[in-house]
Amino acid sequence: MQRYLTQISDGHLHVTAQDTPLPFAGPQQLLVRVQAAGLNRGEILTLRQSPADTPVSLGIEAAGEIVAVGTGSGAFQAGQRVMGRCKNAFADYALMDAHDAMLVPETLSWVQAAAIPIVSMVVYDMLIAQGRLAAHEWLLITGISSGVGVAALQLAKTLGARVIGTSGSAAKLAALASQGLDLGIPTRAPDFHDAVMQATDGRGANLIVNIVGGSMLAECVRSLAFQGRLAMVGHVDGVRSSPLDLGALHGRRLQLFGVSSKGLDAAQRRQIVQGVVNDMLPAIAGGRMPPLIDRVFSFDDLAQAITLMESNTQIGKIVVVHQQAGQAASAA
Repeated sequence: MQRYLTQISDGHLHVTAQDTPLPFAGPQQLLVRVQAAGLNRGEILTLRQSPADTPVSLGIEAAGEIVAVGTGSGAFQAGQRVMGRCKNAFADYALMDAHDAMLVPETLSWVQAAAIPIVSMVVYDMLIAQGRLAAHEWLLITGISSGVGVAALQLAKTLGARVIGTSGSAAKLAALASQGLDLGIPTRAPDFHDAVMQATDGRGANLIVNIVGGSMLAECVRSLAFQGRLAMVGHVDGVRSSPLDLGALHGRRLQLFGVSSKGLDAAQRRQIVQGVVNDMLPAIAGGRMPPLIDRVFSFDDLAQAITLMESNTQIGKIVVVHQQAGQAASAA
């Protein structure tokens, strides 16, 4: 089989196909023939932080057909369509832990399915499991045009919440109005407090999802309502530390939490996946939360997909597909 390796050499991005042995499905694992894989900003950061001239196997989510099932994998069977978190997704075949796998609804294409796993698990964790977002509450999302940001907007509207989003592009904010965005603030700077307060009648946002990073932390804290919650889910700006107003944290009974699956055990990850299946997939499959996909590339054009993501011009997800999956998507 082939898998695609990326590396930075002489300051340039290179992608090469490598022949590797077919993986073996061990206990509680599924061997999946990959049809499509989502591209995520976190793995691009990993690539850029890797030593130069060191090949890196990217890809952390995929959709495909099960070809082999390891022992203890529950009700999964060969031939089923699945999607989920996995390693080495930019390859002909990938191993997926059974507790990370979800059956693909019949209404979804391979491309749509590949855009779902990571963002759905992240937004379920931060909006429902930890964020407890309720109907009529205000949600603020910094950097809303990202894949996670768009999915958070869609889930929030499904929950009946009102949503404010920031982006450096007014055009992106205008495009997201069709997804239910209540207020777009065109800025990349931490200067949105006054606009948030005006929109919320001086109360502030009940939940804030900070995708940008540390440069926005202080302004996010300022913009929270009494007993507001702040989710830290990314650091695209590269700023990993920031002053914290402890007086506001204490006096306004604020909550600050991180969103990451790295430290979760199998049971905890399974719980989040089951939450997605129960609370999000029906709306996704029914067309109420369709994945917003910016562009689709073939595996051979992975370098172009990465370049697009680093340009910060996309809205929603970037998906990479095998040629046959791409042709099927075009014909659908």
